[in-house]
Amino acid sequence: MRLLVVNANTSEIVTEKVAAQARASASPGTEVVAVTGRFGARVIGTRAEHAIGEHSTVALVAEHAGACDAVVIAVSYDTGLRAARELLNVPVVGMTEAGLLTACMLGGRIGVVTFGRRVRPLYEELVTAYGLAARIAGWRTLESTAAYQRGAHDALDNELVEVARDLVERDSAETVLLTGAVMAGVPTRLQARVPVPLIDGLDCAVRQAELLARLGKPKPSIGSYAAPAPRELIAVDTAIARALGSPTA
Repeated sequence: MRLLVVNANTSEIVTEKVAAQARASASPGTEVVAVTGRFGARVIGTRAEHAIGEHSTVALVAEHAGACDAVVIAVSYDTGLRAARELLNVPVVGMTEAGLLTACMLGGRIGVVTFGRRVRPLYEELVTAYGLAARIAGWRTLESTAAYQRGAHDALDNELVEVARDLVERDSAETVLLTGAVMAGVPTRLQARVPVPLIDGLDCAVRQAELLARLGKPKPSIGSYAAPAPRELIAVDTAIARALGSPTA
């Protein structure tokens, strides 16, 4: 099996972290191909940057997904997920959707940890769009950017454990999701210090992408996720135009 991991951020550090965790999570024999956005924000943190990132995701999957069995969106806003699902004939899994759905199967109410007050509304909107707002026990927001640096982050680890425990004790969270692609691998390292399942969205997405690929279900042939009919496109990336069957490609 060949799995494409798409990071629409332009930060190679993020790609390194998600690629490492994807390879750790994948089954023996699964090849992980990780790609980084060619344009856009270093780290997506606003709605405008997210919109640019959706374009980047479509460009990346149009170029790289052809020889792959499934795709993982390794941006925690699930940037470009719906468009990629519409475009491709293989399963596409968003890391936050996968993390949230896994959390639902492991417990009741979910605690969510985000980074930055500015972006918390984006996550709240995403959770609502998935129909899971009622499952959220509470939110905690950290302002640290330490995870975007290489090396150990003991102070951040301690802060994450503290807020996860606080969600359990004060909000009765029964699972805790750490958002952010840069958190890939962190929940496994910290799990022993938290009394409920600590969810790594990237880990969940990789395993669920493999499952969906093995299920072998067909792409819908009708409805909004059916393959789009060819349409004329002007001045877009050649790979996108070709994937959409544009006569100008």
